[in-house]
Amino acid sequence: MPVTSPSSGTTATLDAAENYRRHGWTVAETANGHSLITDDQIAAVELTGALAAAVRRFLRANNLSGPVIEVPGAQRREIHLVRGTTKAAMAIAALRHAGATVHTDGAGIPLPPTRLAHGAASWSISPTEARWVPPIVAIAAAVRATTRTRHLADLAS
Repeated sequence: MPVTSPSSGTTATLDAAENYRRHGWTVAETANGHSLITDDQIAAVELTGALAAAVRRFLRANNLSGPVIEVPGAQRREIHLVRGTTKAAMAIAALRHAGATVHTDGAGIPLPPTRLAHGAASWSISPTEARWVPPIVAIAAAVRATTRTRHLADLAS
C-alpha cells in the first residue's frame, strides 16, 4: 500500500496550528487556513488606516506592543490580540466609538498564513516576538491618546 505524506504547505499549516494551540488558544481549521476563536482569555481589536498606524507607533514608543496580525487589502488593517475583556465594558465601548472593531465571544480571527481575498494574513509582531498579550485597556488608552493628539493637531492647523 502506498504511503502518502502531507505536502510541505500542509505540514507548515499543521505546525502553525499546533504552535498556536501551545499558547492556549482555541484554533479552528477553515478552508483557507486557521482562525483564532476568541474567548474569555483572548480577544482582538481591529484598527484601520491612519488610526492603525498611530496606535502602532504609540504602542511601540511605550513598549506596550503585543501580537499584531496584518490583513492585506486596499486599506491598512491590523488586528491586535488582547486579553482582559471580561471587565472592560467601558474600554470596549470607547474602542467601538473610535471606529475599532472588537472581536470577542467566539468571533474568528484569521491566523497567519490564512489566505484571504487580497492575500495572506501575516504577523506584523508575532506572539514569539511580543513580550506579552496586552490588556484591551492598553489598546483603548493608545487609541484615546492618538485620537486626542490628532484632534489637537487638527485644531492647531
